[in-house]
Amino acid sequence: MKKALPVLMALAVTAAVLTGCAKGSTETTAASAAETTEASSAAEESASVTTAETSEAEETADYYTLKIGSLKGPTSMGLVELMDKSEKGKAKGSYEFTMVTAADELLGKVVSGELDAALVPANMASIIYNKSNHGISVIDINTLGVLYGVSADKSIKTTKDLKGKTIYLTGKGTTPDYVLQHVLKANGLTTDDVTLEYKSESAEVAAILKEKPDAVGLLPQPFALAAVAQNNTLKMVLDLTKEWDAAADENSGSLVTGVTICRNDVLNDHKEAVQTFMAEHKTSAEYANTNAAEVAVLVAAAGIIEKAPIAEMAIPYCSITYIDGDKMKSQLSGYLKVLFDMDPSTVGGTLPDDDFYYLP
Repeated sequence: MKKALPVLMALAVTAAVLTGCAKGSTETTAASAAETTEASSAAEESASVTTAETSEAEETADYYTLKIGSLKGPTSMGLVELMDKSEKGKAKGSYEFTMVTAADELLGKVVSGELDAALVPANMASIIYNKSNHGISVIDINTLGVLYGVSADKSIKTTKDLKGKTIYLTGKGTTPDYVLQHVLKANGLTTDDVTLEYKSESAEVAAILKEKPDAVGLLPQPFALAAVAQNNTLKMVLDLTKEWDAAADENSGSLVTGVTICRNDVLNDHKEAVQTFMAEHKTSAEYANTNAAEVAVLVAAAGIIEKAPIAEMAIPYCSITYIDGDKMKSQLSGYLKVLFDMDPSTVGGTLPDDDFYYLP
């Protein structure tokens, strides 16, 4: 309609001029013809400006730059290929990436609107959802379980073999703690059957394992592999993801480490940009799992793991994935329910409603 208006105006002016011609002299006719030419030129110029403005608006809307945050760890390792393509101008979407070391930084930046999307710990996604009055949705699972039991004790092959052992881990009341307790319970054990020693950092746990070969350290990747690489007496004796799955019922979901969330206002206003990111994120995650050597170089360059050879060894153990839709909802909701039953505060006090899960 906007494009048609200038043409109709030109026709109306022309009709008026022609009417005047029938009544006036030759001089009047010539003058009117000149006016007609001016009117037509003005109309064409107006139409051109309108078209240019429309095209500019459409281009701006289609090329929205998504501001994406992530943590230095496995959740970012499946994203580095897309980061690299974006930096080289080869990505389909437009992105601005921010990588931080603390999950709380991401929480604040999402709630304040500084970030449009973020790769965060699974339980933190639920916390942000509750803190933001349902202002975000989960669009994919990017990392499954990354917790491993590390020890020089080769007799440990299943969770039941942990009975009587001392286990060193980080963060009392954090996700690794609750995951371990859930797996213990599923195998008929309690915290009375083991001794739990909590440390502040993964590096501290790794240092203790050098001194106490009979101890067990619960470490996330890539710290688990780094500990093994630095001490040839240590082995990864337990994969907590496999132990979770072996004990899981139909309501336990999967052991989920990281998910990708997006603010709902961005989902509503820039749906196409978000869906482009989802497609490129999937490709990037798949590339990480099939091209470990190439991605390891990018991981080291991004400062996620210091050395590319260690990054290359770690990638197969980091459970990098891309899961969306109904499968995402099933696996994540079951996992959050397990955490909620142990301590509601781990998921923000209440379990998320169905609108937490983005199902395009």
